[in-house]
Amino acid sequence: MTTPASASENPTAQRLEPITTGAEPEVVGPHLAEVLHDPRWRDCQVALISGGKSNLTYRVGCDAGEVVLRRPPLGHVLPTAHDMVREYRVQSALAGSVVPVPRTLYLAGPDSVLGAPFYLMERVVGHICRNDLPPGYASTRPERAAIGEALVATMGRLHAIDPAQVGLADFGRPEGYLERQLRRWSRQWDATKIADLPVLDALRDQLTAQMPPVRPAAIVHGDFRIDNTILHPTRPGQIVAVLDWEMSTLGDPLADLGTTLAYWAQADDDEIRTAGRLVSPITASAPGFPTRREVVQRYAEITGFDVSPIGWYQAFAFFKLAIISQGIAARAAGGAMLGSGFDDYQGMVEPLALAGRYVLDGHADG
Repeated sequence: MTTPASASENPTAQRLEPITTGAEPEVVGPHLAEVLHDPRWRDCQVALISGGKSNLTYRVGCDAGEVVLRRPPLGHVLPTAHDMVREYRVQSALAGSVVPVPRTLYLAGPDSVLGAPFYLMERVVGHICRNDLPPGYASTRPERAAIGEALVATMGRLHAIDPAQVGLADFGRPEGYLERQLRRWSRQWDATKIADLPVLDALRDQLTAQMPPVRPAAIVHGDFRIDNTILHPTRPGQIVAVLDWEMSTLGDPLADLGTTLAYWAQADDDEIRTAGRLVSPITASAPGFPTRREVVQRYAEITGFDVSPIGWYQAFAFFKLAIISQGIAARAAGGAMLGSGFDDYQGMVEPLALAGRYVLDGHADG
């Protein structure tokens, strides 16, 4: 899901809003005191981490320490799109692997005290760079290049993991992954659109007609980008945790690369790519970050994969992001979103669809 709330953040990196709806401390505290076996959790403080457009993430703290709580959004959502069990399972499976993840602590089912499934994980300290780099952090070209390298290397390491070796052999159905993804997001579009959008329908038809051949499956994150990672607090170029696994499954690894590229901005982006920017262009704000072409080349070097159809995967990412934006706008209009920052999502649907058509028509590096 796009721009989901992050699981853990440097306190200076993002303002916390005093919102506890969905994880009220008078409900959460006694339950945590029981499941974490420490009565100090009974008198806890809860704060929604602002910026969440998808699953809701709260920082929960008391004299015993801090943990992070993740739960689904409050309103009607696409079935399985906010599956807490999937997030908990994949993070638990990857613990101790070459892909850093927050340590999971507890999983509650749908009949929990919150009336919804949720899980707890450790708070990992570091920088989540959503809108800008922290002052004085990664202030040189080599340091910013190292962040780009770390992101691509971490993605490559994820895709090299044998799912069976970490207990995830049955984590998804890789056969027909791309076809199912197109059907799934098409159904989501039909369920949330407020008007027809011919350019998005044309993009879907073009994606269907030009679908790339099947490739070996890997563990796919589903929303791999810079602000879904935590950067080391003092050493740029080291990722200490990968977050927000709600769309993870077994599937085509190039889908992750396509998502990263759809978010990746460059200073020389043209009008269409600029209009399709869904998040702040950190990678375009200062020199040193690799270009999209360099990201693709480095990923190919690390994995050995054929990346020649990467334009299709970028276009599919824009297609998905357009539909996600429509879903966010629909939930916000229905009062189901907590926090602020949802007003512009309706206006992003068409520019994202146009960016997808543009990329699929041969401008993958533009």
